[in-house]
Amino acid sequence: MCKHTCRSDSARGVLVGWGRLVVGTTRDGSTVAGSSWRARYHDLSTRLYGPSPSAAWLSWVYDQRIAIGAVPTSESLNRLRNEGVTHIVNCRATIQVLFSGDLAMERAIFGVANVKHAPMWDSGRMQDIRRWAAAATFAANVIEQCKTSRVFIHCQQGRHRAVLVGYAALRVLGHSSEEAVHLILRSRAEAELLQAYKDSVDDWLLTR
Repeated sequence: MCKHTCRSDSARGVLVGWGRLVVGTTRDGSTVAGSSWRARYHDLSTRLYGPSPSAAWLSWVYDQRIAIGAVPTSESLNRLRNEGVTHIVNCRATIQVLFSGDLAMERAIFGVANVKHAPMWDSGRMQDIRRWAAAATFAANVIEQCKTSRVFIHCQQGRHRAVLVGYAALRVLGHSSEEAVHLILRSRAEAELLQAYKDSVDDWLLTR
């Protein structure tokens, strides 16, 4: 039996702390679930501070049911369900998610239990395991325990931080370092596994 919620459900009625859920309209006419003001705020903020137009919004890692991508805008957030996404790992720093409102919208749509935050800046240096290890384990457990689950891991551009967590999740799932790197880099053109980030994961695995 799955220990994680395999099906996300936006019809949650009342979301504690944010008020009653309603449907918000984005600038392209699509709709997303969330508090009306929060949906509008997320739509505006991701126009000002969103992903690069040249970055693919989502890339599936072959048949692993893990996708790596950029911060969802109002349009791409609405498309996640059509892609079959059930869980999300958000790898953006706390200040970033507060400014953009993406984490709050993800939790409103997919449920708090189905969204994990791995707050990191893209420093290029070794990353503290307290910031990302639980999220990587969460993603791996969801994939292993729920055969219909699909996990979307994102940062700002889907280039570095999401790659770190995706690499860690694949390693936890039993892939070798070479296999995990190959799967990610062949699946997403923007992906780059920085050596310090790879070392962070490999060192952590030695202590698990």
